[in-house]
Amino acid sequence: MSVLFISHDLGVVRFIADRVAVMYLGKVVEVADKHALYAAPRHPYTRGLIASVPVMHPSRRTRDRSGRRLEGDIPSALNPPSGCRFHTRCPFAKDLCRENEPALAADAGQHQVACHFPLSGGNAV
Repeated sequence: MSVLFISHDLGVVRFIADRVAVMYLGKVVEVADKHALYAAPRHPYTRGLIASVPVMHPSRRTRDRSGRRLEGDIPSALNPPSGCRFHTRCPFAKDLCRENEPALAADAGQHQVACHFPLSGGNAV
């Protein structure tokens, strides 16, 4: 049996889903097994969503999450920007991002990301 669960709250999705697809302005930007997605998110939007999940227990608030906050205005879904739809809010955006929409590509572990400069270990590669 399969169930499609749609939510803006990745804190809830973590407990419901086995596999997660993250969308931004109607496009899938990352797809992975939930363990891989939460352990090492590769799209800057996914990182921002995960960083925005409140951490209730003080002992688990070990890292500074302020550097990954999502900033900027959300573009119109009716008139999305050219290239990568997230480039207007992405701290790693370059000219390539503004001009060309990245394809959703998988690595050997089936972690898929649509980003010209996917994150690895917290840094753009």
